Amino acid sequence: MLMDMTIREFIAELASDSPAPGGGSVAALSGSLAAALVSMVMRLTVGMKGISEQDRGMMQDALEECNALLQRLQEYVDKDTDAFNRVMQAYRMPKDTDEQEKQRSQAIQKALEGAAMNPLEVAWDCLKVLGCCRTAVAYGNPNALSDAGVACLLSYSGVVGALLNVAINLEGIKDEDFKHRMDLSKNRLLKEVNSLSKETMALANSKLDYKGSNTTG
Repeated sequence: MLMDMTIREFIAELASDSPAPGGGSVAALSGSLAAALVSMVMRLTVGMKGISEQDRGMMQDALEECNALLQRLQEYVDKDTDAFNRVMQAYRMPKDTDEQEKQRSQAIQKALEGAAMNPLEVAWDCLKVLGCCRTAVAYGNPNALSDAGVACLLSYSGVVGALLNVAINLEGIKDEDFKHRMDLSKNRLLKEVNSLSKETMALANSKLDYKGSNTTG
């Protein structure tokens, strides 16, 4: 299991000539790191003196959501590699007879659809993490504002990186209805993540008086 590796082991495996883990697992990891950072900011905020009970409750709710997202995104790190391996296994199936060719083709299509669906789910979860980042930037402990900003960048990378993996798997899929539905979801995600990340980073930059770009796109 990738998530059972040390950081050094994971990076070494990633840098090897093995095609998996790859970008899909890294996108999920990026989202999980963002969720972990935001969870830290929430915890540092909930314990602050002088915070209103309304804000404390809002941050507690966001913390619980982030914890759930963190768990799911960690699972996706391994799920993405598993999905890629299923695609490779399908391509290795025998094709000596017409029946074998048919079975192989069906297995490839099924595996590719699974490999496209997994990163799409990652992208949606990373977008939810980004929403938690917006809450952390707006209401979180000001001493952890830079952490919330880094989480925003990581969650944005998680969304866009996951969608790149959706796109590459869609190239081999023949079901046009499936591809159309996936494209609609991709376009919606890109629109929402670009808007939310720009807004969140602009707010973080203004609070930090940081002269960097207000966009992650």
